Amino acid sequence: MARTPFELKGKTVFVAGHGGMVGAALVHRLAQEDVKLQTAARSEVDLREQAAVFDWFAGQRPQVVFLAAAKVGGIVANDTLRGEFLYDNLAIAANVIHAAHVNGVEKLMFLGSSCIYPKLAPQPLHEDSVLTGPLEPTNEAYAIAKIAGIKLAEAYRSQYGCDFISVMPTNLYGPGDNYHPEYSHVVAALIRRFHEAKLSGASNVVVWGTGTPRREFLYVDDLADACIHLMKNYSGDQLINIGTGEDITIAEFARVVAATVGYTGEISFDPSRPDGTPRKLLDVNRVAALGWRASTSLGDGIKLAYAAYLSERPPSSFRGVRSTSPESITTTGRMDSGPAPSGASRDDGN
Repeated sequence: MARTPFELKGKTVFVAGHGGMVGAALVHRLAQEDVKLQTAARSEVDLREQAAVFDWFAGQRPQVVFLAAAKVGGIVANDTLRGEFLYDNLAIAANVIHAAHVNGVEKLMFLGSSCIYPKLAPQPLHEDSVLTGPLEPTNEAYAIAKIAGIKLAEAYRSQYGCDFISVMPTNLYGPGDNYHPEYSHVVAALIRRFHEAKLSGASNVVVWGTGTPRREFLYVDDLADACIHLMKNYSGDQLINIGTGEDITIAEFARVVAATVGYTGEISFDPSRPDGTPRKLLDVNRVAALGWRASTSLGDGIKLAYAAYLSERPPSSFRGVRSTSPESITTTGRMDSGPAPSGASRDDGN
């Protein structure tokens, strides 16, 4: 296994999932490093297909891999597409990790999700809490696939001496997020809904759940910076949480987004909709001890995310909400899986 510090300079670096929110942020951050960047569109290699992945690795021979590819989504997607979330994410992790081992990759980072922790684990969530209790049912399939990826990286490290590490991002947001009306996470969902409510003159926006669950949010560029830092400075079999160490209620967060967007109507909550995990705050002592802390405040991050939304969405998306009266607009995405970290703006595993 490689020792730290690990030198990225001059290395060939493959970002799996470069088309997603996390992958794109990693590509952007790696531009500051002296590396040869490798990416692969799904048309080049479907990461769910074993033969295609093995052939690609044998031909391209990357030295470093950031495994940020995954099928991700909010609470609706996680709960209704269980087979896809489990199969696709298991296949991606197994194919890429094994191909990295077979082809002599020097170092690999697997990006997981804070949903791997038990639903009622003690807060803040410490890395050692994995597999100590039942998972949140609505994102169980995704969580199981991510836990399998973590354990696979651990096993290859133990059996073969591979320098494979795993990191656990908290809930993510920022440029490249997925604004799908059904399958998005809470940050993207609220940005879109409050923006459309503002344009349509809606008097009320209804947010799913009671508004009482607490969530931690990390700007995606901060995550990318943390990943580069850990790739250089960490080599071990322990998980590393990546977050801000601070959380906020969904109700408070909704008001932050509304103020940023400029929506001045009422905000109400629908307790008949699921809340998900009561609280998900990561213990970030390990990453702090390794010399990294988040630098983007929530207020600044939401401003940046809203600006990105305005630049990324086509004009047609600003014409209001189809099949919804202007008096009430309901958010359809709640976050109960982590970011996705991985490929958060795509649904195709790349």
